[in-house]
Amino acid sequence: MDADAQERAHEIFDPIVQRLLTRADVDLGPMFGVEGVRVRGKVFACIGYDADLMLKLPRNRIDDLEAEGIARRVVMRGRVMKEWAFVDAAHAQTWPGLVDEAHAFVDEITPRG
Repeated sequence: MDADAQERAHEIFDPIVQRLLTRADVDLGPMFGVEGVRVRGKVFACIGYDADLMLKLPRNRIDDLEAEGIARRVVMRGRVMKEWAFVDAAHAQTWPGLVDEAHAFVDEITPRG
């Protein structure tokens, strides 16, 4: 893990998270050994080990982002995660909007208690 890259990623990500934490049902919690932002207990965005933004979006949206060269699908233990993507810091200008999209997506598919 590159500590400098992690720090730079968090300089971008943490203000986005602080804004989201003002919304109902949003908090922080663990996922894959990192801290992620979640809605009603379901993580929708975090900074991965390689200092890339990792987020949950609809499959077709990730297809579009991959085609544009902005994102790449997450692969865990050889398994492609259909609704998870990485976006590296070269595309940091897209992070706020994509995190908002991820929040809206997971908020919509997560049952309300």
